[in-house]
Amino acid sequence: MQLMPRLRNIIAGLLVLSPALAVAGAYEDMMQAIKLDDEDAVAALLKQGVDVNTVSPEGESLLTLAIKSGKADVINVILRARPRVNAYNKYGETALMVAALKGQTETVKQLLDRGAGVNTPDWTPLIYSAVNGHLDVARMLIKHGANVNAAAENGTTALMMAAREGHMQMLLLLLANGADVNYRSKFGHSALSIARDRGKNDIAEMLVKAGAQE
Repeated sequence: MQLMPRLRNIIAGLLVLSPALAVAGAYEDMMQAIKLDDEDAVAALLKQGVDVNTVSPEGESLLTLAIKSGKADVINVILRARPRVNAYNKYGETALMVAALKGQTETVKQLLDRGAGVNTPDWTPLIYSAVNGHLDVARMLIKHGANVNAAAENGTTALMMAAREGHMQMLLLLLANGADVNYRSKFGHSALSIARDRGKNDIAEMLVKAGAQE
């Protein structure tokens, strides 16, 4: 008659000793919690043993997924669990790069405080910030030592991206911090040629004033 209660106690003990058993199948619950910005559910799942560095089948970490979804509360919960902030997804992006692209200033600050790298190989967070003209993010990255003239593998720089997208204030910020106005990509493109090709005449004029050569 005592066998069933004893069996239940043994199983309960195994679950305590083996968190992996306790969280088996919890991945879907975590994805749903992130999607719904349910920080309490995310915190509970992490406490139950879900690895904060879990990676999705698409190669995204929980942190990067939360940043891409713009879920501020969930981002904070995940960061408090001390994830690897310099992990790359399958696209070669770090959490800082994604946050910079989205202009998530507070998240960028938190990531930098936790040691996120600003001078990553290939594309950098600063280049990502220039795509959408996020000035506050760019200033923060530069303050933390971002190389203004860092170039992606194909030679694209932050200045080129600012010129391409017509972000005048970003362009001026980069120039004020030493951006090479005549740097050319592997395809021979410069910030000036890109601005002209995109019909960004005001940007082109500013680059010429800054010493850009045709």
